[in-house]
Amino acid sequence: MSARLDVDVAIIGGGLVGASAALALRGMGLSVALLDKGFCGAQASGVNYGGVRRQGRPREQLPLSQRAHAIWPRLASLIGIDGEFLRSGHLKLARGEADMAALEAYAATVSDQGLDLELIGHNDLRERFAWIEGDITGASLCAGDGHANPRLVAAGFASAARRAGTHVLENTPVTGATRNGAGFALEAGEGLTLRAGALINSAGAWAGPFAAAFGEPVPLSRIYPSMIVTEPLAPIMTVNTGMEGGGVYARQVERGNCVVGGERGLPLADIDLSRPTGDGALAIMNKAAELFPAMRHAQAIRFWTGTEAAMPDRNPVIGPSGTTPGLFHAFGFTGAGFQIAPGVGEVLAELVRDGATTTPIEAFSIGRFSKPPSTSDRTADGSGADRFSEPQNRGVFT
Repeated sequence: MSARLDVDVAIIGGGLVGASAALALRGMGLSVALLDKGFCGAQASGVNYGGVRRQGRPREQLPLSQRAHAIWPRLASLIGIDGEFLRSGHLKLARGEADMAALEAYAATVSDQGLDLELIGHNDLRERFAWIEGDITGASLCAGDGHANPRLVAAGFASAARRAGTHVLENTPVTGATRNGAGFALEAGEGLTLRAGALINSAGAWAGPFAAAFGEPVPLSRIYPSMIVTEPLAPIMTVNTGMEGGGVYARQVERGNCVVGGERGLPLADIDLSRPTGDGALAIMNKAAELFPAMRHAQAIRFWTGTEAAMPDRNPVIGPSGTTPGLFHAFGFTGAGFQIAPGVGEVLAELVRDGATTTPIEAFSIGRFSKPPSTSDRTADGSGADRFSEPQNRGVFT
């Protein structure tokens, strides 16, 4: 059965970025269709660790992170649930003097960004956070950071967008997109034709082909973060905790379960899917038990992993297309998109409506991956036109 839908904005990808953009656009009075090949929030947005942190982000991400920081306390009024958001603080631990020096250098670098970081020495750490053991030299505390439940938040934004009037189209993969006159024509699902004045590519790990079809290939790869949740325990952790330089990270929810991450899952034959590994799960729990003695006899009750898009410089792609008017990208958050996603949604809505945003995003331009055409890329007339010059206005995706 064929169907036709006309909207102001079409969004490919119903994760937290796409859903928050849809909600913001509806608040501006624009008509929106949000399309997902599966269920909204079922991929990276809904299966991540749930850290809501600014600390540790590159300086160029902090204005965007601060914008999102102001949104999280308003979740209940914005989407109807608080998403179990808790401003617990985020404690980054240092193993050794080199890690502590790195925390000190970072604090100095971002001192003007409003994070209010507190550097904590070894003795003070033992006194204030007695539940942490192991060879820890010190730490950095960002008291305003916290954590939330990604399964609730990701679906909550999509539900709020639907209630606001967004056409939420799940199990509706986009199979073709064409720049058509003043807008775009999309083919999706089984016989759906969609016309839109603007198009947002927020397809996560599946965003690469969409960008490439419009003449903007990117070096996107996939990662598969793996998580564990324990049985409910007596109160242990008072803050969301991570390690300088990477390693185990952990938080405890109000009902007592501890969520622990720090390893990677393995992709299956279908790289859209992945699974945790037994060795990885054991390694995570052993690391957690070393740091948090109260977890040493905890039962792990659930394991999971998910598929996330990663960029080589660990910064996302956010902003307008460099080849196609009306096309906007937002993907490649490299495992750190949960906290900033609501801010990204507002930025995308501003870009669509105004053509500009009040938040600096120049560092995230997709143009940073473009390169001048080589001799082999030049057309027969020697003009040097991009080899993607024709597909930039028409894309077909499988």
